[in-house]
Amino acid sequence: NLIIGEATSDKFLEYVDVEGVVQPILTIQINAREAGSVDQIIAEEGTMMNKGDTILTLNNPDLIRTIEDQQDEWEKQLISYQEKEIEMEQKSIDLQQETLQTTYELNRLKKSYALDEEEFNMGVKSKAQLEVARDEFDYKTRSTALQLEGLRHDSAATILRRELMKNDLERERKKFERARERMEDLIVRAPLSGQLSFVKVTPGQQIQSTEAIAEIKVLDQFKIHTSLSEYYIDRITTGLPATITWQNKKFPLRITKVVPEVKDRNFDVDLVFTETSPENVRIGKSFRVQIELGQPEEALVIPRGDFFQTTGGQWIYKLNESGTKARKTPISIGRQNPQQYEITGGLQSGDKVIVTGYSTFGDAEELILK
Repeated sequence: NLIIGEATSDKFLEYVDVEGVVQPILTIQINAREAGSVDQIIAEEGTMMNKGDTILTLNNPDLIRTIEDQQDEWEKQLISYQEKEIEMEQKSIDLQQETLQTTYELNRLKKSYALDEEEFNMGVKSKAQLEVARDEFDYKTRSTALQLEGLRHDSAATILRRELMKNDLERERKKFERARERMEDLIVRAPLSGQLSFVKVTPGQQIQSTEAIAEIKVLDQFKIHTSLSEYYIDRITTGLPATITWQNKKFPLRITKVVPEVKDRNFDVDLVFTETSPENVRIGKSFRVQIELGQPEEALVIPRGDFFQTTGGQWIYKLNESGTKARKTPISIGRQNPQQYEITGGLQSGDKVIVTGYSTFGDAEELILK
């Protein structure tokens, strides 16, 4: 089939047209946080899960024994703390009582000594008797001072001992809490709301910590995954706009992820809808995606055709004004999109060219058109 196209000055938009597949916006792999054997599988594959719902339970007798030992140790520490607290409180009360009694006796001796001094001055008591009373009063004064100092030291030491005991008790409590948290990890729960896409373990199976055991797909949003030729890898970046057309309506997208690794001469790209998405979108559905590589610009363009495969874009058959002949004409091609080639040299606006059928023309310099 022979198709004739016209070189026209038009808005040229460079874009890539590729097939994309709908995927969930996020897929979460669930790993076991504790080792153990699978005790019971609660949720079936395909079930819609809410965050925190139970997927399966594990059994780990060694962990259970460890938790029980931690609980016993915590309870022992708590009882010991309470007993020592009572002992320290009682000792403090006893010291205060002794100090109170000593202070009382000191005050009594002070009054008695003052009376002895008066009686000595009156000549009722001898000097020897007064000295005995003074010695007893001095001794009691120093003894009371030492006892008060001891009470202050004991109070400070009691505060320090109580603080150390509290720290020891708190360490044991935290050990016990961590052990209880590990026990909670034997219940595998959904980290996010979504669909349980698969469970890869069976009841009784022994699994290791960090082993992958299930997967959840988040379905409140979708993305489109596609692969592009490595030819575009330097031009595709996150944020580039794109569109799909469904039932004659365009839906805008934006590139959110570009995987730079090239496999089989292609690299992967993820896109998300920036506004609404088509109704009844299903995982696995395919769409044609147009990824824009720039802004529309005024350019001289011709329609795409199979001439490029034959000529490499080096030349094309251009028709004369009467349309009766077409002659080989050197051209220069710039950018391209799935519908157009940008012409940077060799043609002018209004020129007509043959864009298909080149496999039948051979090396003819000129074609006669009838």
